Amino acid sequence: MKFPYGISDFYWVRTEGYFYVDRTHLLPVLEDAGAQLLFLRPRRFGKSLLLSLLENYYDIAKASEFERLFGNLRIGQQPTPLHNRYFVMKWDFSTVQTYGDPEKLQQALYDHLNDQVQAFAVRYQQHLSEPITINPTNALSSFASLLTAVRQTPYKLYLLIDEYDNFANEVLMASGGQGQARYAELVQGEGVYKTLFKNIKAASSGQGLERVFITGVSPIVMADMSSGYNVAKNIYLEPEFNALCGFTEAEVNGVLHQVAQACGLDVIQATEAMDMMRTFYNGYCFSVDQLERLYNPTLVLYFLETFQKRCRAPDEILDSNLAMDRTRIVYVSQLRGAEQLVETALREQPPLSVPTLAYRFGVAEMLEGEKSRDILTALLYYLGVLTLAGRNVEGEIILKIPNLVIRRLYAERLRELLLPDIHNQDRAQTAAKALYQRGELQPLCDLIEAKILGVLDNRDYKSANELTIKLAFLALLFEDHFYMIDSEPALNRRYADLLMLIRPEMRRYKLLDILLEFKYLKLGDLGLDGAALHAKSMDELKQLDAVKTQIAEARTQLQTYSATLTTRYGARLRLRTFAVVALGFERLLWEEIIL
Repeated sequence: MKFPYGISDFYWVRTEGYFYVDRTHLLPVLEDAGAQLLFLRPRRFGKSLLLSLLENYYDIAKASEFERLFGNLRIGQQPTPLHNRYFVMKWDFSTVQTYGDPEKLQQALYDHLNDQVQAFAVRYQQHLSEPITINPTNALSSFASLLTAVRQTPYKLYLLIDEYDNFANEVLMASGGQGQARYAELVQGEGVYKTLFKNIKAASSGQGLERVFITGVSPIVMADMSSGYNVAKNIYLEPEFNALCGFTEAEVNGVLHQVAQACGLDVIQATEAMDMMRTFYNGYCFSVDQLERLYNPTLVLYFLETFQKRCRAPDEILDSNLAMDRTRIVYVSQLRGAEQLVETALREQPPLSVPTLAYRFGVAEMLEGEKSRDILTALLYYLGVLTLAGRNVEGEIILKIPNLVIRRLYAERLRELLLPDIHNQDRAQTAAKALYQRGELQPLCDLIEAKILGVLDNRDYKSANELTIKLAFLALLFEDHFYMIDSEPALNRRYADLLMLIRPEMRRYKLLDILLEFKYLKLGDLGLDGAALHAKSMDELKQLDAVKTQIAEARTQLQTYSATLTTRYGARLRLRTFAVVALGFERLLWEEIIL
């Protein structure tokens, strides 16, 4: 089987026999949705392939190949009257240069537009009766000439814009402190970007442009252009388009089992591989009214291609093409008011929630003063590092981290926030290895007690508990090369605090499965102040009645969880279990629970 990893050309996918998940049944629904549509999805979620599908379906130049491309797809059985009835032009703003002064940025944008106008003139020359004039210094003039030529034909223009906000967003986030000013010159006022979209809006009023389909990541740029382009219909939260991009559980499971069978793997091995994909890649949802979970297609294709080649999962579970999403989390976490949002997302209890998902916010709201938590939460959703998870009893929208690969990005960022010094980050890595290679917990507790408890104590936690302590351990222990790390995994309808379960293909190495249960005691519960607490030895502290009670409770819970894990994984399990008790933000006690 050929997997189109990194390929976003629909024609190539179809003519070269690549794996393709059919979404063409949604083309009539898209046509009915409106003539100018805005569709947002995170990076690497299949938006470019969707645009390529639209291009091949509506292009008059591809009419002779309709049967070849669509004959055995769902739309091929009942095509709409609009198929192969348009001139199609595509702009891809992810390819536009994003450095330099405003004049250079404007010219870079013009150069891209002129290149596409020139390609259009060559592609459709047999259909055009008038020449198209290219103005090297003003691509808006070139676009006007193209529309004039289009109006002399019986056809209309379908304009596809890929990553509409990438160019402006990259300028905004550019280093050197000049990004915001350059962004404002491009997008706001009478900037060239806003002027371009004003021209698109005007062209749709009888000037030859009939349909526009725009993809992007966030609504920020669209909000900043305001009246410059206020005619697009937002369809990115509509339930019928939840699965327009991305793979469903059934689709992933079906193809994975085909690959496993070709590898000669048994059902158990195939099921383990599917469990891994579900844990690491599943979880995205883009409509609060349609809660079917989706898989990121880039990650799925990366996994399947490697799995087919090696008959086992890839060592690096996070594809490098998605790893750069970490920079988005870093960027947002640096905005005022956002640092604690990273921690709250990782803690999960209580879950993040907002009354409604914000979509009309621009750069001013993002960069000036203290940001609204609702806006920051919405931004993390649009970037693909939070996803929709239904509504709570108050009717608010719940958002959560979608899966384990994204949780890793949060954990890495939190580790940097808690341990900004690289030396301490190296110490943390060494301490984590001591635990999962040899079952030694003391080095990790020593580091957290010395370097992190004081940081946590300064956070504005209204109700500190074991979840706060778990946050620190999760940040330092997160390791998805060897482990599936689950915070609050379901075990027999009860929940353990932190489980490090060795990935199936990594069990050939000398590693330990780790199960941690956390408890938290306030200093008032102990009847001790900080000075008295530090004056006592670990053995003395363990003899305190409140501590003994917490360890006993943890032992009972760990016995239950361990029994469930043993039933599920049998002799393969190499489980070590630990109870960790935090005494305020002062001391950490731990005890290995021998079962």
